[in-house]
Amino acid sequence: MDFKEIKELIRVFDKSELNKLKVKEGEFEVAMQKGFEGGTVVTTSAPVAQVAAAPAATAPVAAPVADAPAAISGDTINSPMVGTFYSSPSPEAQAFVKEGDTVKKGQTLCILEAMKIMNEVEAEFDCKIVKVLIENASPVEYDMPMFVVEKL
Repeated sequence: MDFKEIKELIRVFDKSELNKLKVKEGEFEVAMQKGFEGGTVVTTSAPVAQVAAAPAATAPVAAPVADAPAAISGDTINSPMVGTFYSSPSPEAQAFVKEGDTVKKGQTLCILEAMKIMNEVEAEFDCKIVKVLIENASPVEYDMPMFVVEKL
C-alpha cells in the first residue's frame, strides 16, 4: 500500500460511521480507531508507526482566535500527516521549491518528519507555487495547507 492510498483510507475512514478498521495487505497492516477525544489514530506495521488525523470537532481549541491563519484563497497542497515541515533535504541545501517555481507531477515539494522518519511530499499535479505557507522546521497538522498553488 503506498502513501497516497493510506492518506485516502484515512480520509474515507474519518468521514465514515465506522469506529474501527483493520486492513492487511501482504506484510503491511493498518489499524484505525476513532471515537475518543484525540480523533483518529492510525497504526501500521510499515515505517510510519502512528499518524493522528484531524482532531474531532468537539476537541477543545488550544490556540486563541487571534492566532488563526487568514483565509486562504486558491488551490492548496495540504499536509498528509502530522509532523515537522522541512523545505530542503538538509540545512545547507536549497529549498525543494520556492514561490514562483513551476513543478511537475511527482516532483518533491518538501519533507515531513514523523517519528524520526523522513517522508517526501510530492506534487500530485503540475502547478506553480504561489505561496509557501509553512516556515522551515515548523510543526504541521494533518490536512493543514502548506502551499498555495495554481494548477497548470
